[in-house]
This record gives sequence, structure tokens and C-alpha cells, in this order.
Amino acid sequence: MNTDELWVFGYGSLLWAPGFDWCEKVLATLNDHSRLFCMRSIHYRGTKDNPGLVLALVAQSGGRCQGLAYRVEPIKRKEALSYLRKRELISSAYLERQVSIKLVDGRRRMATTFVMDRSHDQYCGNLPMATQAQIISTAVGEKGPNAEYLQRTVERLATLGIEDGRLERLNRLVADRCKR
Repeated sequence: MNTDELWVFGYGSLLWAPGFDWCEKVLATLNDHSRLFCMRSIHYRGTKDNPGLVLALVAQSGGRCQGLAYRVEPIKRKEALSYLRKRELISSAYLERQVSIKLVDGRRRMATTFVMDRSHDQYCGNLPMATQAQIISTAVGEKGPNAEYLQRTVERLATLGIEDGRLERLNRLVADRCKR
């Protein structure tokens, strides 16, 4: 394995809007982590006055998160990492981590990803689903409505064949609230 090789693990908006150049994209699984709506968004999908909610990876024994792994050519490594750090570390709520992922074809790789810092004031784990739906259905940030973020993520997961019943239920609740 090339030590200059960079793999990036995406589980939320990176699934449908990676924003960096990649040369290979593969379904992948990250164990002992879960994809949860547990981060208050004060920039992209909400504001300080009306925070939204975005997905974060949370280290969780027995958890399993399926997503996409993107391989970046060595010549593009610095550019990709710079972009990702600017995007993902905007408020320091995420911690950049190297994690072991399993690609759908059986290969194992180390990947860069961003994991929720549970000590950060934007962390809001264990919100009831109804509360999550209320927040997501009303929040809007510089990248648009929070509901759009959820909907695009759920649609992308479906096209990839990744089932996430919790997000699908949340999406239905948010869609119902937005129709009212």
C-alpha cells in the first residue's frame, strides 16, 4: 500500500457533495461508529440564533456506519485535505481521525474522517426523533434548508443501496412537518 495514498470516508454530505478530486470511489464500512444527527449546525444548515442539525460520526462500541470511501491521488492529497479541513473543521466540533475501514471488495484501508467531539458545545446527542424533526424542518443556513440536507442524504443512501431506517423515518417526519 502506498503511504502517500489518501482515503476519505464520507457518511453525510460527502456522499452527495464531496467537493474534492478523487480517483476511486467505493462503498465502505466503518465499525464502532454510528451516523447520528447530533451536531448543532450554526453555519451550513442553521444559524447561531436558529441552529440546525447535521450528521456526525460518533464513536460507539458495536456501531456500524456504511458510507463511501474516496481515494485521492497523491498529487491531489494536500489540496483535498486543505479543502476538507476548511469545510469540516469550520467550528471545531469535529475531530479529524484516521480510521480503519473495510471496502466492499474486502480491502482494508486507513481513511481520514471527521468524528464528533462530544465535549464540544455543538454536540447534542440523544435528542428525541420528534425534536430532531422539529429542528430540521425549520432551520436554514448558508447552504440552504436543513430538511434538504436530510433528504439529499437519505436519497443518496438509497441509490447506494445503504439502508438506514432511522434516517428514513426522520425524513418522513420532517417531510410531514414541512407539508403543514
